[in-house]
Order: sequence, then C-alpha cells, then structure tokens
Amino acid sequence: MPVPGFSSDMVSVSVTNSSQHSPRQKAPTEFTADRGTSIALIFALVAERLSIYYEHEKWMTKAQGATLAADWLSRSKRSMSTEMRRQISDLSDQMARQIAEALSREAGLQTAHEMMESLDPHYQSEIGRSLMVECARLLDSEAEESPQSMN
Repeated sequence: MPVPGFSSDMVSVSVTNSSQHSPRQKAPTEFTADRGTSIALIFALVAERLSIYYEHEKWMTKAQGATLAADWLSRSKRSMSTEMRRQISDLSDQMARQIAEALSREAGLQTAHEMMESLDPHYQSEIGRSLMVECARLLDSEAEESPQSMN
C-alpha cells in the first residue's frame, strides 16, 4: 500500500532545530540532522510493516524497508544515505515486532490501521501521537548507543 506524499510534517511531536544544539551536545549526526524525517520514516515503516504482517502473515525484510524508505524520500525530493536507511529500517522492524508481540491480532490490526490513517497530517489520533513519541525515543536511544555508526 503506497504511503501518501511523504512529509516530515507528519511528525506531531516537538522536534528541535538541529542548528540549535546546546554546547554539551555533540555535532549533529545524520540521525539528528533531520530528526523529524527520521522519526516520520520510522513511524511510516512501522505502520507499513504491521499492515503487511497482518494482511499476509509475513514480515517485510530490512532491505525492503530501506528500499521503501528511499522511494518515499525520493517522492519528496529528499535523500538519506543507504546506511542510514538501513538503520531506520532496522529500528522500524524492532518496533513493529514488539507491537505485534504485545497485542492481540485484533488490537494489532486496529493499531496498524490507526498508524496508516495517522500518516495523513490532518488525521488526529492519540494512538498515532503516542507511537510517534515512541519512534522518537527509539531514534534517540539508538543515537545515544551508537553515535559512531550514525556518521
């Protein structure tokens, strides 16, 4: 299922401007340079992974996720390194599997549906907002754990 025109405007959480980092923070990595886009990509990939899983009972591969991210980025005339897209795909895979393990099939289907609907910036969803915050936390924890691999 194609994702409508991908936009980092989907991010309903507060994102900081990467040019305004405090002196204690390290210089921005690719993850933090466009944090909003990275968060939105994780969210969109989690939604897509869950939808495919519940529809076909198969998980999208990490390579498929990275390729899908490249397609979405190219539609909005953006780009991201292959390594970065792979890391985003890996994070989305982890999160999607955790959601699927934690929820019943019915609850998982509803969550996947809410996430897909939340890709529309005009759609307001408490589930979507809370999962977007989780995507941000996941991204931030990955950036803290492996800053070298994100450059």
